[in-house]
Amino acid sequence: MSDLKNVTIYTDGACSGNPGPGGYGVVMLYKDHRKEMSAGFRDTTNNRMEILAAIVGLESLQERCNVTIYTDSQYLINAIEKGWAKKWRANGWMRNKKEPALNADLWERLLKLCERHNVKFVWVRGHSGNPENERCDRLAVEASKQPDLPPDIR
Repeated sequence: MSDLKNVTIYTDGACSGNPGPGGYGVVMLYKDHRKEMSAGFRDTTNNRMEILAAIVGLESLQERCNVTIYTDSQYLINAIEKGWAKKWRANGWMRNKKEPALNADLWERLLKLCERHNVKFVWVRGHSGNPENERCDRLAVEASKQPDLPPDIR
């Protein structure tokens, strides 16, 4: 039996324009504890915010955990669960011989975090009434609308 804590993380990203101002929202649940996090950037993409939300949630963990991440991003789930991101990394961050993999900086961070924790990704339909997913969406949208957003460093 595992002595690791079981943590649930809900994530979402938002972008007004793609690229454009964007943000991410994270809701973390552990037993009766709840933590919400969000931030915005002035020139980013929805996919970057989806990946960054998962990174921020995992980076906030103080110790190795069993983590279930709920996301409405098929891109995020498929890149990890189907091994796309690992393949891109093994190929020098190339999708194929001609196309570089987008968001390599974020995928590298996320892959390292997935090696540290036991992470399972679960898809949840966006905007379908899941309270935690809806909360993440509100956090992401609100963060994207803040004044004087910092740049998304790539």
